[in-house]
Amino acid sequence: MVLLDRIINYDDQSLTAELVVRDDGLLGDNESVPAWAGIEYMAQTIAAYAGITARQANEPIRLGFLLGTRRFSSNIAAFKAGSKLTIRVNKIMQDDGLGVFDCLIQGMDVEVTANLNVFQLPLNNT
Repeated sequence: MVLLDRIINYDDQSLTAELVVRDDGLLGDNESVPAWAGIEYMAQTIAAYAGITARQANEPIRLGFLLGTRRFSSNIAAFKAGSKLTIRVNKIMQDDGLGVFDCLIQGMDVEVTANLNVFQLPLNNT
């Protein structure tokens, strides 16, 4: 289930993507999606960053895992269906497959932040 609609910007340390919150009931009801689902939006944005980085290095796309979330903060309880969100992830550190990303979701009257800890399998295990 790909939830991102498009990539807006990419550089060697960050990626920015957009999505429109869907009202299909997949992550919420037909009117809203809980703010904690923003963690999935952030994780998919990190996956897009990892995929583009791999492609630019002529490497295969590798499997990745969300290990944990720290400092999750949201000024809302739920995202309204149909609202447009911008998700930005910025790599804080990456070493031996482990990575930490500073993440931000913004929209009209929306600000959600978190640090996500991720792991990517080594090339020989894909």
